This record gives sequence, C-alpha cells and structure tokens, in this order.
Amino acid sequence: MHSSRQTTIYIGLNDSVSKQQKFDTEKYISLLKSVCQSYHVAFSMNATTGGYFHDDGIYVEENTLVLMMLDVPDEIVQEIAKDLCTFFHQESVMVTYSDAQVHFIKETIEL
Repeated sequence: MHSSRQTTIYIGLNDSVSKQQKFDTEKYISLLKSVCQSYHVAFSMNATTGGYFHDDGIYVEENTLVLMMLDVPDEIVQEIAKDLCTFFHQESVMVTYSDAQVHFIKETIEL
C-alpha cells in the first residue's frame, strides 16, 4: 500500500449562459474521455447530479460528471480543468484534493 493524492474535478453539464444542458450526457462523457486520453492520464468517472449557484445568484440543478485521478501533477490537473471548463462552456469547475491509501490487487486464473 502506498500514499497517493486523489484529485477530483466536478464538471456541470448545463451551459453557463442558457443554464440548460445542450447535448446528451454521453457526448460530454466522450469529450471528457478524449481530454484525459490526450493528456495520457488514467482516470475514473461517474455521472451524478448537483446544484450550483451562478455568479448572478441563479440556482440550477444539473447533471454533473465527476472525474477522479491519482497522482497527476498539479500543472496537468489545472490544464485538464481549464480545458473541460472551456469545452463544456462552464462558469467554473470544482477541483478537490485528498490523500488516499492505494494498492492494486492482481490475480489471474490459469487456463
């Protein structure tokens, strides 16, 4: 087991201006996967819902993608977050950091 740093980026799917989701969630997921692949970053992702107060005070509930990565350098995390904020036309995205204890289990079956 070793210590790792988990980074999580939360990306809402409602457009920052219209405050409505413009494309199917699957299209956003495909774009997120492409961004991570282009940065050569391993990741896990899930879709959830959340609420957000825009800078103008308007509250929206929206579909949200949660992107989790381990031990990715801060500079790369910032670039990924900026790309996703831009590509998804967001007012902002939220980035969180936490410590994690990680180990991989590998097992095979002899055929």
